[in-house]
Amino acid sequence: MIPFPDISPEIFTISLGSFQFSLRWYALAYLAGLVLGAWGVWRLMKSDRLWGGAAPMEPGRVEELLTWIVGGVVIGGRLGFVLFYQPGYYLANPVEIIKVWQGGMAFHGGFAGVVIAAWWWARRNAVPALRLADALAVVAPAGLFFGRIANFINAELWGRPTDLPWGVIFPGEAAQICPGIEGPCARHPSQLYEAGLEGLLLGLILLILVWRGGLRRPGLALGVFLAGYAAARIFVEFFRVADAQFITPDNPLGRVALGISMGQLLSLPMLALGLLFIFRAMSRPPA
Repeated sequence: MIPFPDISPEIFTISLGSFQFSLRWYALAYLAGLVLGAWGVWRLMKSDRLWGGAAPMEPGRVEELLTWIVGGVVIGGRLGFVLFYQPGYYLANPVEIIKVWQGGMAFHGGFAGVVIAAWWWARRNAVPALRLADALAVVAPAGLFFGRIANFINAELWGRPTDLPWGVIFPGEAAQICPGIEGPCARHPSQLYEAGLEGLLLGLILLILVWRGGLRRPGLALGVFLAGYAAARIFVEFFRVADAQFITPDNPLGRVALGISMGQLLSLPMLALGLLFIFRAMSRPPA
């Protein structure tokens, strides 16, 4: 068993009288993912060769696009959490919806928000939406990687009990509620599993795809990202504890439908859509 590293969720705190500001690792992860993603899109748009012709947009427009993406991530991620995971609570306490600083973001909601924001921006600016989606798909794993590392530092979204040598003893409730185990118990570091699969491995696959001319097939990078993320999420959900609101004495694993978790249920449409994009892209000649 590995003791949880003593890392504070807050990087630093500034107090000036009654005013207090704290920079948290979670906020830094979002910032790093967005900045690195914007830089990645800018680099892709500077290389016409990767696209088999002119890049779909001018590199200088990335900053404007980033503003829309930030809005899509925050609004979509928050509303996704509200609708998918705790609709009853937020229906009774609607003011709590705007308190994003208290936590509560859902990837699938954030993804939907980015799709809507990017599509609307592309339509307003006469940018091919599918090719823009390919560029965003290539850089998305960077944000996923930083986000999952922040989840680990926050000791949240932990996994099920395990006796494997890399099991981690998370602090607080996670170490005290293992049925049949006396004393602290170790759990799968499922956040790190997701960081490795959704972030590092999927990101590497997409970079290799770009290097081998994948952007010359519109929709291919998007399809690989959708299918790759969905497959990784479905796999890791077997090692991850379901959200507390889905766990009951009669349903200790928190299954919501068809014997699967909410994360798996939301990932199945992504998997199907990703495979469809891959099939369509590969059935057409490259640019």
